Amino acid sequence: MAGRLAVVGAGLMGSGIAQVAAQAGWQVTLRDLDDAATTRGLGGIRKSLEKFAEKGKIEASDVEATLARITPTTDLEAAADADIVVEAVFERLDIKHEVFRALDKICKSDAVLATNTSAIPVTQIAAVTERPEAVVGTHFFSPVPMMQLCELVRGYKTSDATLATVRAFAEEIGKTVVVVNRDIAGFVTTRLISALVVEAVKLVEAGVVSAEDLDTACRLGFGHAMGPLATTDLTGVDVLLHASKNIYTDTADEKFFPPELLQRMVTAGDLGRKTGKGFYTY
Repeated sequence: MAGRLAVVGAGLMGSGIAQVAAQAGWQVTLRDLDDAATTRGLGGIRKSLEKFAEKGKIEASDVEATLARITPTTDLEAAADADIVVEAVFERLDIKHEVFRALDKICKSDAVLATNTSAIPVTQIAAVTERPEAVVGTHFFSPVPMMQLCELVRGYKTSDATLATVRAFAEEIGKTVVVVNRDIAGFVTTRLISALVVEAVKLVEAGVVSAEDLDTACRLGFGHAMGPLATTDLTGVDVLLHASKNIYTDTADEKFFPPELLQRMVTAGDLGRKTGKGFYTY
């Protein structure tokens, strides 16, 4: 199936998606707003590939071969020939709307337009296009080269053909998929982790338990590979904050309302691993 993929957004998620697709033989266009962003994205991909090569998971020759399949650009028009476009920009509806309005005009008529949103209903994103049947959610998990799951999300008008195409793509690049048949805010995985994180932060904020002991309780008591606060640091405190806010806005369910501590951490710039400090120091 390997074809042409465009990834809009060269951050951690976008670069990870570009990497796994290129490893699977796809020709990838990696687009961001400036050269500095695409350079950082490519640098992250090289570092990831070299780690895999050092561990013997790929051949050393695969590093350069994979990178050769990725073309960085700042021009969104470069997505014109893509068979599938995956948007991986910041989790704000207005930003995603701007991207999808442009892609709707740029991309060929049979292209699949996918959004890597973790919480915003696909139907809301697709509403600004003339082809809502071609819009689908592809919720990858970070770090993409390591995490096997991809949550596929149907919007109200997503066609069976679109879902089948993106499922084949996700499976070809090594992911196991689950299908969310109705695009409620937060879908399945983000809805579950948001509820857990909100309650976890409330317990820490109230002094009931330390962050370390809470995560230990979840790992040893529930068999979680990683506690919810360590997961928040890995994903990004700001990402979890925005996801929880989006779900709360859509549902008015108080269990998703972000605690003050979460909001203060984001204001202070303690965003987790990417800034060196979140619930833990790195």
